[in-house]
Amino acid sequence: MTNADIPYTHIKVVIVKLLGYLLTPIYLIIVGLLLIVFHPIQVICRNIWGYSAHKKSVEIMNILIIKSLLILGVTISFRCFEKLPKGRPMILISNHQSLFDIPPIIWGFRNHHPKFISKIELGKNIPSVSYSLRHGGSVLIDRNKPLQAVREIGKLGRYIESNHYTASIFPEGTRTKDGKMKAFKSGGLDVLLRAAPSAVVVPLVIDGNYELLKKGLYPMSFGVKIKYTVLDPILPGTMTVEELVMKTENMIRTTLEKPVNQV
Repeated sequence: MTNADIPYTHIKVVIVKLLGYLLTPIYLIIVGLLLIVFHPIQVICRNIWGYSAHKKSVEIMNILIIKSLLILGVTISFRCFEKLPKGRPMILISNHQSLFDIPPIIWGFRNHHPKFISKIELGKNIPSVSYSLRHGGSVLIDRNKPLQAVREIGKLGRYIESNHYTASIFPEGTRTKDGKMKAFKSGGLDVLLRAAPSAVVVPLVIDGNYELLKKGLYPMSFGVKIKYTVLDPILPGTMTVEELVMKTENMIRTTLEKPVNQV
């Protein structure tokens, strides 16, 4: 880098930061409006036309949330989704970087009916989100009540087994604000596998989402590039749950550590 490049780089950084400050409120207002508007739409769709219409309304809301990120110069790419198996249940295991991990999963895996294991607090008082979790096939668990959590996860496993749907889990247990993966935990996966014995485990790499909220919801970062990459599916076979979790964690961690042009 030459001396002449330094002022240009500094100006570029300042502009990017300024755009984050200026455009974040616009994006958050749009997301808030989408959540409010689609709440009654979900209720109407579910009560009049049933599951399929409700699912479609949730998908439309989430693709609009994703497309609205263009306001912040954010791009999202979906890679290797052709690897997804068809006609059988899946357990989607991924790293967890941000609140915004979920909409691309809902949209990208829409043909596989993704369902989530969420903490019980999310089932209340959030327009659209709480209703979708309560009535869309996901389960809400109370982390202070292990038996209740096991029952709900088992119910989800039986649900995806009988319908060939997808259960999405984040084995880290919480989001990583700096993008550095935490160790995966096996809790919950054992229950899912026992309840859904024909399920295929699919590792999913989420890369770049943490950068979007580096400073929280305000300001959000401008110009972030986010990638969702499906890795080779795993047939659980004779592996123990611990071996399966370790293999999945290593696959995701290795992919995250590769240079961008190798992923």
